[in-house]
Amino acid sequence: MLHFPVLLEESVDFLISNIDGKYIDATFGRGGHSKLILSKLSLKGHLSAFDKDPDAIKFSKNFNESNFNSFHDSFKNLTKYFDNKSIDGVIYDLGTCSTHFDDPIRGFSFNRDGPLDMRFDNTKGTSLAEWLNDALEEEIIEVLYKFGEEKHAKIISRAIILERAKYPITKTSQLSEIIQQIYPEKKNKNHPATKSFQAFRIFINKELEEFELSLDAAKQVIRKNGIIVTIAFHSLEDSIIKNFFNPSFTSFPKDIPLNNIEDKSFRCIAKKIRPSDEEIYKNPRSRSAIMRVFQKI
Repeated sequence: MLHFPVLLEESVDFLISNIDGKYIDATFGRGGHSKLILSKLSLKGHLSAFDKDPDAIKFSKNFNESNFNSFHDSFKNLTKYFDNKSIDGVIYDLGTCSTHFDDPIRGFSFNRDGPLDMRFDNTKGTSLAEWLNDALEEEIIEVLYKFGEEKHAKIISRAIILERAKYPITKTSQLSEIIQQIYPEKKNKNHPATKSFQAFRIFINKELEEFELSLDAAKQVIRKNGIIVTIAFHSLEDSIIKNFFNPSFTSFPKDIPLNNIEDKSFRCIAKKIRPSDEEIYKNPRSRSAIMRVFQKI
């Protein structure tokens, strides 16, 4: 299945303020945003793309433009490649690429049988199967609560512990079936394993931790009046975005006669933009997307 970037035109229109500028696509995926950005830049402009997924980086080699390059690295490492205040805009499309779900070998989907992997960069690190078969019950519960907001985390964790005592859990179909069999709400419109698979994916890839680090890095490399576009797909990502861009305060004790100092590095220029009904109809996976846009002051 093809990957359809969410809020494509809207996000790129906000991003590009200078066609001769330098931009970063922090989540290349299959290059939907990158392709449109490059079509709008002059030859003096430049786009750099990041992705942890080796398949994404391999796909990026199809882009032959002289003003484009890609890095097989986490977007948390922007400051390794760029100087302070050297970038005109950064875009984050935080949605997992459709190709991850559609390729059973990658182990992301509860609907397709494959190895229980879930790593964006499957050349290093620990697969979900390796972690899940050794983790303590309390650790599994914490992951499900924290990253999936799964209210049945204890029931699911107990079922996983009991099943793995019989045989290792190595396939997506095994994990999906375990959750489906014990899940209390049998008639939910969403698959019972939805939140659990989300939680395990976020945990294995350190998604939220690396996103926070990347925003800190983007704050350093973005120039004055530069733009940061974020497209989030669940409340955990969106909370990080709102907290990061909210003004921070330096508070002084009451006995010190100084006013609290507000540090406002960005202003919000677009708040909570959602896909149109038409886009959701064409691409149901876009329904939860929220775009926010910020400008460096």
